Amino acid sequence: MSNGSEGERPKPPPDYKVYKSRRGLGSEKPDLASLREKLRPGGGEKRSSDPKPAIKSDRGGRPWLKWIGLAIVGWLLLSFITFAVSATIQKSKLADTDDTLGGNPFLAASAQNILVLGTDVRSEDFATEEAESDECIEQASSGDTPSACSGGARADTLMVLRAGGGAFEKLSIPRDTLAAIPGQGNDKINSAYAFGGAELQIQTVEDFLGIDINHIAIVDFGGFQDLIDSVGGVEVDLPRQVCNEISGGAFKIDVGPGEETLSGEKALALARTRTSSCGEPISDLDRAMFQQLILQGMKDRLTDPLRIPYNFAKGPLIGWNAPKAFVSDMGALTMPQFVFAAAIGGSSGEAVLKPADIGANPLVVPVSECISAVEKLTGEPPENDPLCSPGG
Repeated sequence: MSNGSEGERPKPPPDYKVYKSRRGLGSEKPDLASLREKLRPGGGEKRSSDPKPAIKSDRGGRPWLKWIGLAIVGWLLLSFITFAVSATIQKSKLADTDDTLGGNPFLAASAQNILVLGTDVRSEDFATEEAESDECIEQASSGDTPSACSGGARADTLMVLRAGGGAFEKLSIPRDTLAAIPGQGNDKINSAYAFGGAELQIQTVEDFLGIDINHIAIVDFGGFQDLIDSVGGVEVDLPRQVCNEISGGAFKIDVGPGEETLSGEKALALARTRTSSCGEPISDLDRAMFQQLILQGMKDRLTDPLRIPYNFAKGPLIGWNAPKAFVSDMGALTMPQFVFAAAIGGSSGEAVLKPADIGANPLVVPVSECISAVEKLTGEPPENDPLCSPGG
């Protein structure tokens, strides 16, 4: 029996169309050589479409602040330069004091003793018929022996400052105090200046108190007045009223009691007054106290935080006038340290040597008073035995 399908041919397979798909981006065979090239530092090409990295400027957004800062620094530098130049000029005016001064230039770090003195010599700017010759004025203001002065030149002010190392203490010696003057016998302590200028005055004070004097500052009346005016005057708290005419009426004062702001002229008159036409009589001790009040007022004026804007604006003027208030051995290196020492040294009270009898002439100060005063001034007993007043 035959199969019905034997004669039939098998059907061919369907006609399929074959399509080749493209390789995907991820299926491409990587070009390792190119990849290594791109991974190298600096390799590969930078596409223009890549975002540019942000560049941060270190100039800041306020360039004017830089110019303000430079202006402030420049103004301070100018103030210091005028101070240094003025201090150098004043140092050059000081007469030779031989080896009587033993100070070192590093006053800010170590406390030292500074003798501040003013003379009774008056120029025509501060007197009438009492004015002395130019030669006398030059000798007295420089610390030279005042041989050209008709009546001699005496120390009108004698004050020892202890400054440096955080200290700022004051001690005044009344001008009429009896003292042993080397080579001259016993006399009022201020007459040492007439006999031998600053050198002999330094030796006399050293023997009197039993301490070393390291620096000297001779007050210049004109510079003293200009300095006070340049800082806007000084404030003092006077315990009593003071009325007087100084130098034949060249200066007049009527101040106190209480707080007063004094101009340079008024402060100079107060510092030199020895009598008063109102209230109780003024003693030599009162006069020394007035001088210390003025000195403290100058210090407070220069260091008061509320006065910083004013002092900054007047910086070069103050820098020029401050050293001109003194003829001193402290020059451009030491004088700024003295100002710094005064600024950080605090405010000590007034200290004046007290005589046994305030009505005596001359005044006699006992040795015990000298010892206690020096201990307060320096914080330790005198280095040498103080002579103080003979017979005291």
